Amino acid sequence: MKLLVVEDDATTGTYIARGLREEGHAVDLVSDGKSGLIEATSGNYDVLVLDRMLPEVDGLTLLKTLRAAGNVTPTLLLTAMGDVEDRIEGLQAGADDYLAKPFVFGELSARVAALARRPQAQEAETVLRAQDLEMNLITRRVKRGGCEIDLLPREFALLEHLLRRKGRVQTRTMLLESVWDISFDPGTNVVETHISRLRAKVDKPFDSELIQTVRGAGYRVVA
Repeated sequence: MKLLVVEDDATTGTYIARGLREEGHAVDLVSDGKSGLIEATSGNYDVLVLDRMLPEVDGLTLLKTLRAAGNVTPTLLLTAMGDVEDRIEGLQAGADDYLAKPFVFGELSARVAALARRPQAQEAETVLRAQDLEMNLITRRVKRGGCEIDLLPREFALLEHLLRRKGRVQTRTMLLESVWDISFDPGTNVVETHISRLRAKVDKPFDSELIQTVRGAGYRVVA
């Protein structure tokens, strides 16, 4: 799944994003309401995890703006404001679920998965394709030419990232930040190693190459 986390506390935001990425999801993390609104309206997300008290634009205003614009992306409000009145206000603003801080990550993950299973979430893109390659984000199955391909969680996340940006070059830095949650150069060839493994499964057994290297720039899946 492709998830957006809007959380102004750096420690909490990093903790959530890292945990969700370890489960194989593509996660974008922003720390203020204005950036969250821009990302939510420009990206095709399966679920939003939204803090209520945010700088620039507060969480409820952000959510009301999205709903008024017709954006129905399932949204989990995550906040320290856990009184009954606060929950009611959040749900009335358009939230699909409400989780109070402090929270257990396992519960947050389960609630996100439950939101993604709701009927309205199916309106979002659930199958990614490139030529004869097909990735089902719900069943987490990948096929090419009718043949099923067995991918490890990190390989699945890497391929999902590339497929969502089909035709666009993704740099090594972009891949490290999105797939590995690494915002610095680790001094290893982790990206190159996983690209090589992915190619061995997705390209090598077939007639055409889908994952291309753009010399001096990065990688892309052919459109």
